[in-house]
Formats: sequence, structure tokens, C-alpha cells
Amino acid sequence: MSVHVFPQLVIPETLAAGPGPGNTDARVLQRFAAAGVADHMQPDVLRGMVECKHMLRAVWGTDNVHTFGVAGTGWSALDMMFSAVQPGDKVVAFANGTFSGIDALTLRIKAATPAELAANPLDPQAASVTVIEVAHGTSVSGEDVERALAEHKPKWAFMAHWETGSGRINDLAGFSEACERHGVLGLVDAVSSLGVEDFRIDDYPGVAGWASCPQKGICCLPLTYAPVSFDDRYMDSLRATGASTYANHPIFEARHWGIVDGQDVEKGTYHRTHSGYAVAAFHEALRLTLEEGLAKRSQSYIHHEDVLRAAVETMGCTVTSNMTSLVVLNLPPALAGREMELVQHCRAQNFGIWPTLSAPVQVRIGILNQLNPRAISDIVMRFAAAIQDLDGTVDMDAVTDVLDQRYGTAIAAE
Repeated sequence: MSVHVFPQLVIPETLAAGPGPGNTDARVLQRFAAAGVADHMQPDVLRGMVECKHMLRAVWGTDNVHTFGVAGTGWSALDMMFSAVQPGDKVVAFANGTFSGIDALTLRIKAATPAELAANPLDPQAASVTVIEVAHGTSVSGEDVERALAEHKPKWAFMAHWETGSGRINDLAGFSEACERHGVLGLVDAVSSLGVEDFRIDDYPGVAGWASCPQKGICCLPLTYAPVSFDDRYMDSLRATGASTYANHPIFEARHWGIVDGQDVEKGTYHRTHSGYAVAAFHEALRLTLEEGLAKRSQSYIHHEDVLRAAVETMGCTVTSNMTSLVVLNLPPALAGREMELVQHCRAQNFGIWPTLSAPVQVRIGILNQLNPRAISDIVMRFAAAIQDLDGTVDMDAVTDVLDQRYGTAIAAE
């Protein structure tokens, strides 16, 4: 049999202007590339892991000792967080977009009885799980959570903090307070909010488990470490029931990060082969976050999202999102129905915007790690050009006026 050797793979530079992954900072890439070829138990790798867990607690704003990184993307962290949910557990899950919908499916899989799983292995209808569907483009409110928890009285409640599928911020304070009132263990998908919004998870005591990712607000290489944090109530429940997993088991993974029996210890125990390259990149991404400060970064996202929003609205688009790292929009009426065509046109030019992944089809433009006037102006001008390429009408003078009014001489100064 002949073997065909393909040419060396060359991936061009792309402007990542979608919901995530975001553009990785050059400092993070440099630390990744500069890491020596090291055994995964080499002392500097282990020291880096210890420092990472302490920095991560500072970024999260928590005293939870069970705060560490799960090897992989945000889905690995979410799978770990949901591992405490057992077959037959009563769960209320709130879904208002693609990703909270997938989270709800995960919970139905975790909570399904063997019979329910066998009846429909890929889409089990677990009787113990209630999914509250909130309309696309609408945020989950504290009132939504209060009504559902009062009626169903679950053990667990789940909500995404920021739902990237629809670009909506959900009511975290209302969720936490309702969980406290009803004695429910809250679980939160913070994949899109960590490193973008200035918040401390210890301010939300109704939430027992948190899961995030490395490649959005933390702006690290996608396959490094996805942050998780679990409080004592979560860990007590997990110890009482166990979890039918190994690779993403919170207790086993915590031990590798030097967290044993709820205490930081001098040396962890082997659980998986960690990458020295990934540890170095994650370490630098956390350093960057702490150096800049979440308050400053959060305000920068607010400012630059406001400029992008004003610019696309000047082009005739209607924005339906309220996230600060992402604008979700409807195209001008003359281009309605051509969302996928426009997105593919942009991608062909290495301008990576995204459609929504469920109905209604909208366009998503993200600004992760693009927090400067030149980057936002580049995104705006590329998007305006794409609309014009599809024979849409754009008043370029008005768009330029928006950028000039919001940024002034800042662009020229860069």
C-alpha cells in the first residue's frame, strides 16, 4: 500500500473575531514555545502548577481550596462539574442559547436512570431533570429561577452566566439568592465570563460549582487548563455519592494539583500526564490577567464593545446581545437570510466571525483580546466591507464618524 505524505501544514494568521477562542497573547505563546522539553513531574512544572492554582483563586475571587485547572477545553471543566450529578438526582436547568442547551443535555445524560439512558442514549428524557427554556435573545432572570426552584425543589440548579450562543448575560445574583433560599446546590457555566467581567465567585454563596475555559477571557491556548472551583457543599455531596468517571473526577484531579482532603499539600499525586508547555502557557495567561487587573480589563471590554455596537448599528444592524465581549446582531433588512453567506465570505478573507449555531440565525462578532482602538477599527472596517461586498449599503462616513468620536486620536497614536 502506497503512503501519501501530505505537504507541511501551514495555517495563516486569522483575525479571530468570534465568540471564542480568542487571540492568544504573544507573551503566552512565547512561554509555550520557550518551555523546555520536561518530564511532567519535573520540579518546575510542578511548581508552576502550584502557582497556577493560587493565581486562579485570585482571578476567581475565592477561598475555595478546590480551585484548579482541568486538562482540556471548557467542555472538560463542565463535564467535571456535572460529574457530581447522579442518576435520579432532581435538577432544574435553564437554557437560553446553544451552549446552555448542550449543558442541559449533559445534565439529562448524567441524571438519566439506566432505563432512561437505554431508551434514548443520545437524548435521554430524564424524568428528574426539568429544563426551563428561556427565549433566544432573552436573559434568565432571578424571577425565572425563583419560580422554578419553588415549584420543582431540586437538589441541583444550573445556569450559564454568559450564554455565548445568544450573547446574553443571565442574572447571577438572582440565581445565587434563589439557590440559597431553597437549599439548592447551584452550578454555573462561566466559560464566557471569567476574565471578562469583574466578579468574585465567593460573593455568590448559592453557587456550589463553577466551570470555565482557558481560551476565552483568560486568552490562553485552547488545549491548556479549564478552570473549575468547588465549595465544601459540592465536595461533601461528591464524597457521599462518588462519580462514575475517572479522567475528570474532581477529587482525583485535585490531588494532582496538590489538593488532598481539602488541604494544600507539598506534593500532589499522579493522575494524568500534564504538559509542561501547557502549564507554562496557562501560568503566563494568569499572570497577565492579574497584572492588568479584572476591574481594568472589564472596563476596557465595556468601552470597546460599546464602540463596536454603535458602529454596526450605524450600518443598519440590530444588536440583541448584552455581553461585553461579543455583539450578536441581525443584519440590515436588505441582507436578511444571508447571514451564513456573509460569515463564509468573511472567513474566506481570514476574518473569523461566526453565525449563531441555532435558530434564529444571527451574526456574532467578538472582541476577545482585541482591546485597543486599532483592532476594533479593523473589525469594524472589515465587517462594513463585507456588507458592501454583498451589495449592502453602508454610510462609511457615518461609520468613520463613530470611530473618530469614540476613539479620537487614539488610533493615530498607536
